[in-house]
Amino acid sequence: MILSDLDTPRLLVEQPRLDANLRRMQERADAQSVALRPHLKTHKSVAIARRQIQGGARGITVAKPEEAEVFAEAGFGDIRLAYCVVGEAKWTRLYRLMERGVRVSFCVDTVEGARRASAFFAERDTEAEVLIEVDTGYGRCGVAWDHPEAPVLAKAVRDLPGLRLVGLLTHAGNAYAGPNEGETKQAALIRTMQKERDRMLDLATRLHDAGMLDADAELSIGSTPTMRVFENTERGPFTITEIRPGNYVFHDMEQVALGSATLADCALTVLATVISKQPDERGGSRLFLDTGKKVFTSDTGYGTYGFGVLLYNPERMVALPHADLFALSEEHGWVRVPGATTLDVGDRVRIVPNHACVAVNTQEELVVVDGEAVVERWPVDARGAVR
Repeated sequence: MILSDLDTPRLLVEQPRLDANLRRMQERADAQSVALRPHLKTHKSVAIARRQIQGGARGITVAKPEEAEVFAEAGFGDIRLAYCVVGEAKWTRLYRLMERGVRVSFCVDTVEGARRASAFFAERDTEAEVLIEVDTGYGRCGVAWDHPEAPVLAKAVRDLPGLRLVGLLTHAGNAYAGPNEGETKQAALIRTMQKERDRMLDLATRLHDAGMLDADAELSIGSTPTMRVFENTERGPFTITEIRPGNYVFHDMEQVALGSATLADCALTVLATVISKQPDERGGSRLFLDTGKKVFTSDTGYGTYGFGVLLYNPERMVALPHADLFALSEEHGWVRVPGATTLDVGDRVRIVPNHACVAVNTQEELVVVDGEAVVERWPVDARGAVR
């Protein structure tokens, strides 16, 4: 089968680029003496997760108990939820996996959340592995790295029955904010990475000195942008022990804008068809694609323009100049070309989306290609798993 045999819209994965992305991140993890525990929320694919493990990854990361179930059923035995899990229904799902011998760990970031989890697991005479989620600058979940009450939380988790504190975890989502004024993209990535790393090490040392964290605790950090420039270091008895990037398998226009990838690194594209061509009031053309919000999503981020980038030459990953995917409706992508264009109704185009992770979750399969050849078709196994 070749690309022209496919109906649209389709998500395409360029196998050589995917393999190169997997290899580069594994090489960085190995060079910095950390475990690579990739976050599977980007691809939700058993086939890709197996490639990651075969390449050297140690364990996997997910966000939801349902995702954990999908990958446990496929034979993955060390699953970390980088998420504060709260609620009996969710704990029950994780408990059933533990009963089957799967190593499962999840996050807590409040004393109340820890107490509730403790009551559930202690009642079942089970000890659940938990990590304290730490806010190192993103401002989402997590106890602030410098909060004076952090030792109180750590003590509570250590003392509660049914829980075993195995480490600390953070996510530098603030890396997606981009550089400060006058700062280069590379400098911004390094700055955010150092804060993420050093603040985790500072808190770990503080908790260890207070007798609240063992010297062999796992220190887990993540985010594709910061991991692209990650360098490990020591602080007291601690170093970072694992990294959890997710988006690196595909990359997207957000990563390109941040400087953590180039367009040539992007392994995921959307194959779409031009279904209408209309004159533009500015003298150019408007093209309408058979692909809208339900594929691309409406995500934007630092440095992105529109909702994705059309490619003139997909093999060499050259952008189509002046074409602007400027609007989306549910089933339509609106493209503006200021001047003349050779594209016409029935032509097919490929687009690098702004945010690969969300695009994948809307589709049932990934079509793996090498040039014009369709190599494989992988289901998005954990697609749409709800909390």
